[in-house]
Amino acid sequence: MNGLSKGMRKVEVALRWDPSPAGAPAADLDLVAGTYAADDPYGAPVYLVHFDSRSPDGTIYLNRDSKDGKGFGFDEIMMLELERLDDRYARVVVGVAIQQRAEDRTFADVSAPGLRIREGYTDLATEDFGGVLGATAATVAEFVRDETGAWEFRAGVHGFDGDPATFTRVMGAAHRP
Repeated sequence: MNGLSKGMRKVEVALRWDPSPAGAPAADLDLVAGTYAADDPYGAPVYLVHFDSRSPDGTIYLNRDSKDGKGFGFDEIMMLELERLDDRYARVVVGVAIQQRAEDRTFADVSAPGLRIREGYTDLATEDFGGVLGATAATVAEFVRDETGAWEFRAGVHGFDGDPATFTRVMGAAHRP
């Protein structure tokens, strides 16, 4: 990154999956973003954005929320306006959680899950969750503010096994290779 770069500005995270077979309970995947303070970037999230919510300042929000994967194209879309995010935030971690209602589900139980992360017309990452098929949730992106204040994207999918509430508490922890 050169001295004139402003880093990432406005990013779209889009999630898709196919509906469950007839007679089977609907699969419900949810995008969730956690925002972390500059003075505690790996601690508890300052706030979470997920279905039925948005960030207090309106910089992170869902454009679309599906409970069954019956949308056209991408079923859930989250926008992150990083350039507007206050300087007191140093990290934003985005994850995908599978709702655990009628039965325990992993990514292997969801038909054709997929993810696209893009800025403008540039795809930053795509994912089919093939590396975390046994997981019930996964972090899919990390955005970190550098020393100049510019945001950078760190790709990587890290699986998690447990309920969505626990996932949101630990999704921002540092990952070990």
